[in-house]
Amino acid sequence: MKKVYFLLFAFILLLAACNKEDKTNEITTDENFNETGMPIVEESITLEFMARKSDADNYDEVLIWKEYEKMTGIHIDWSLVPSSGWTEKRNLALSSGDYKDVFYTADLSSADLSEYGSQGMFLKLNDLIEQYMPNLTAILKEYPEIEKGLYDADGNIYSLPGLYEPDFWSVISGHKLWVREDWLEKLGMDVPETTDDFYDYLTAVKETDLIGNGKNEEIPFGSYSLDGLKGWMRGSFGLANRGSSHTFVDFDPESDGLRFIPTTDRYKEMLEYMHKLYDEGLIQENIFSSANDNNSSYANGTNGLHGSTVFVNTEAIYGEEEGSKFIGIAPLEGPHGDRMVSTQRSPIAAKGAFVITDKNEHVPETLRWLDYFYSDEGAKFFFMGIEGETYEENEDGKLEFVDKIKNSPDGLTMEQELSKYVTYLGGGYPGIMKEQFFDGAESIPSSLAAAEEMKPYMLEEVWPEFSYTSEEYKKRSTLAADIEKYVKEMEDKFISGSESFENWDKYVNTIEKMNLEEYMEIENTAYERYKES
Repeated sequence: MKKVYFLLFAFILLLAACNKEDKTNEITTDENFNETGMPIVEESITLEFMARKSDADNYDEVLIWKEYEKMTGIHIDWSLVPSSGWTEKRNLALSSGDYKDVFYTADLSSADLSEYGSQGMFLKLNDLIEQYMPNLTAILKEYPEIEKGLYDADGNIYSLPGLYEPDFWSVISGHKLWVREDWLEKLGMDVPETTDDFYDYLTAVKETDLIGNGKNEEIPFGSYSLDGLKGWMRGSFGLANRGSSHTFVDFDPESDGLRFIPTTDRYKEMLEYMHKLYDEGLIQENIFSSANDNNSSYANGTNGLHGSTVFVNTEAIYGEEEGSKFIGIAPLEGPHGDRMVSTQRSPIAAKGAFVITDKNEHVPETLRWLDYFYSDEGAKFFFMGIEGETYEENEDGKLEFVDKIKNSPDGLTMEQELSKYVTYLGGGYPGIMKEQFFDGAESIPSSLAAAEEMKPYMLEEVWPEFSYTSEEYKKRSTLAADIEKYVKEMEDKFISGSESFENWDKYVNTIEKMNLEEYMEIENTAYERYKES
């Protein structure tokens, strides 16, 4: 009898799942829906969004959302969650079944997408994108590599992404290496071209009273952490050759497959080089200290102490007076002739940015609502707001925020003032960022100039994050918690000198004993799946 009840219960669950899957495919429209143009609906409808919020506390009062409701006829009932508690509350909503029509700025992993998508909680968007999203469809046709990166482990698309325009090279190239141009001139040195040149420049900064106060305060390389320099140096040692989305694995030119970067000889060489810089006092002494935070690092730069740093733009953190003394340089050629932009990003900035749930009764309307932000007009509106009110076009055709945003009448920072008008601050948003319609650190002329210096060394191929099944993701997360944590701890110890390079083999053996083979099997499976998508 128990067996009969069990079989009956299993059948009921299967039937419910089938009905739920069928429901996700029942996409209909009515006379209220307009397939093109604005408004999207003739009579107003309401959609419920659960969103990871930006700096704004009330999206109903944010300029672009007030204006967009007028344009579309669609009211958004925003349920805003701070970033600090987002993952927990999002997962609780999914597990309880008490979720909204849409997850916005959702920050969902590929494993989340596959797991909830396969259960019918997130809609399959494969065919719906072409049917209702002409702007995104045009992007995917122009850039097939973007579409390739949107598929999840089961071959479906469950989310709509945040994108960087692939030609917005200043953003795609990532953080840049900056050196003091005026100090190069004082030292009679050329712009560093190689890792040896960079070492010579840092040494000269340390040994020369460039500030001229007799205090030897100059910091050859300064930053709030060493991560930026690590990321930059990988390209000088032939590592991270498929971009910044993969800092632990890349393409091995010898085996024609994947390799685990932190156990390679080249990686050891990179750490030895960086140890040499730190050991000789060419890297900020307290860079590993918790006391070295953003504010103290920026203060050193603002006071003119840094000879070099890695960041988006020095004017954005040190102010125009000091920041403009720096120039961004090309990747450094390493000891084996390697020279590439290992910081290069995938144009898929946030794969799991926007998902439509099975509770949404207005799917075409929702898709059209979002598709606007993949157009030129929508990108301009999302990032810049309204012409004359939030931005103006200068004589060169560049869009710039108006003075009330740059110099808040209420004494707010620019970001605090900007949050009254837009909500892209904090990242993770769906839509596309385009150079023509963005006024930020990446658009500062010195950033654009630095990006041009880097361009000849761009990567031939960049991988987005791989997609994992739920089971793969769980196994990988467990393995990565040990392996990747250990790697990060040890690389700082090797650089600082608290761990001798004589123990390198012991370090490699320790990683291998942490089940590195299984970790790489999962990565290889995900890589093969990506290649075939």
